[in-house]
Amino acid sequence: MPAPTPASAPPTQAVILARGLGTRMRRPDDAAGLDPAQAAIAATGVKAMIDVGRPFLDYVISALADAGITDVCLVIGPEHDVLREYAAATSGGRTRVTTVVQEQPRGTADAVAAAREVAPGERVVVLNSDNYYPAEALRRLVAAPGSALLGFDRRALVERSNIPADRIRAFALIETDEHGRLTRLLEKPSDDEVAAVGEDAPVSMNAWMFTPAIFDACGRVEPSPRGELEIVDAVVLVRAGGEEFTVVPVEAGVLDMSSRGDVGAVRDALAGIEVRP
Repeated sequence: MPAPTPASAPPTQAVILARGLGTRMRRPDDAAGLDPAQAAIAATGVKAMIDVGRPFLDYVISALADAGITDVCLVIGPEHDVLREYAAATSGGRTRVTTVVQEQPRGTADAVAAAREVAPGERVVVLNSDNYYPAEALRRLVAAPGSALLGFDRRALVERSNIPADRIRAFALIETDEHGRLTRLLEKPSDDEVAAVGEDAPVSMNAWMFTPAIFDACGRVEPSPRGELEIVDAVVLVRAGGEEFTVVPVEAGVLDMSSRGDVGAVRDALAGIEVRP
């Protein structure tokens, strides 16, 4: 039997984007009900380290391990000693956890480019550090061929997430062809665009499977109107080079840790989840 190619071998590597500034999390919110330790972490903006029974990042990594991921790389900032210490303390369970530094917060494509040496020649899962994706959804992503992304059912997101419906409405919509492959991502879609693609269009929650082609593309993107190097623009370049992206349909919720007001709901939703990073 021939050896599996990088596009077909089950991936074992994941990159978690943990370099964000955490602007919303830093904002004081007297109604959030955080304990002093949670408030101290929130003030640093390092959302993934907030204790929701145990550090939120434990749950994220444990779900990846449930999906077969054995190596996790955290993309961090130079100042993120707490994440370096976390990686050193956590590594050696079901996953090996390492870090790479994104020197400046220049956008998601730049963050992915910082992890270029993590999995040379292999496919890699890329996720946000402030979202908890159910293990079953990640298993389906890992099982997809080539490049892929999770496409979440809007109704399920509203019903099973801690994210308000009005925020979900502003998330990127995914257009697909008749074979379920990505044709276009609509960032912050207008009402007219939502009407054009239909209310049933899947929603992107930035859960990706990439082939090595993404790293070259990340190095070629130009700054967006926001002045950032965006992963969605790198995806456009990869597709222009001939790669297709499978959209994996998912009916599930995603837990979001963007602000202090999210902490209580996330803690309650994760209660009873077995965690083994």
